[in-house]
Amino acid sequence: MSVTMPHIQLPDNLGIPNVILPGDLDRVDRVAACLEQPEALAFNREYKSVRGLYHGVPVLVMSTGMGGPSTAIAVEELARIGVQRMLRIGSCGALSDQLNLGDLVLVQAAVRDDGTSAGYAPLSYPAVADLEVLTACQRAATALNASHMVGLARSHDCLYGDNNPSLYEEWFRRGAIASDMETASLFVVGRLRGVQCGSILNVVAGFHKDVAESVGLYQSGAEATAAGEHREILTALEALVLLNR
Repeated sequence: MSVTMPHIQLPDNLGIPNVILPGDLDRVDRVAACLEQPEALAFNREYKSVRGLYHGVPVLVMSTGMGGPSTAIAVEELARIGVQRMLRIGSCGALSDQLNLGDLVLVQAAVRDDGTSAGYAPLSYPAVADLEVLTACQRAATALNASHMVGLARSHDCLYGDNNPSLYEEWFRRGAIASDMETASLFVVGRLRGVQCGSILNVVAGFHKDVAESVGLYQSGAEATAAGEHREILTALEALVLLNR
């Protein structure tokens, strides 16, 4: 008898080892458009899921919503139904002048400036991508000619904090190249639960740019960021093909 997870509303006998995790609910549909035989599964709270095939590889796509807490719940329940690889496709603000709108950041490790990961392990515990997954993402992005950088992201909980500009400058000086809200939780919880995790971020706000204005442009379908989202979707799917050979 199968058991259905309380939040993601998926059964423990689903039998799909690979999941792509967009934050945005609408991005689930845009990933599904790239799949063969897409099938809607569940939609509860911020968790919307679809399954399908990509070049014969079974893929689950599920949104996580915004921030570390909802991401951690997704990771916990997906791990309980047997998911072995989790690949985030999200958006980020650039912390480097070398990144343009629509460029991709393949996250090597994340600064744990969030509250959720701290609830799982002390800050001395690293938030690091799985090497095999990161390598597959690099190979896929290169094959697609997708402009990308590999580096550190800073994950945090406060999008509109008064001291954000100074924090961005501090982490730029420390070598971080991007800022998001979910990767640290994904990496920490995923590793604790024995799951291979990676994170691909699409730059939707340039360094020293207004966050609210930049996010608004992204939501309205600005050409560069929409193209970047499509590239991150294809990069994630092609990486899963490489990982499942």
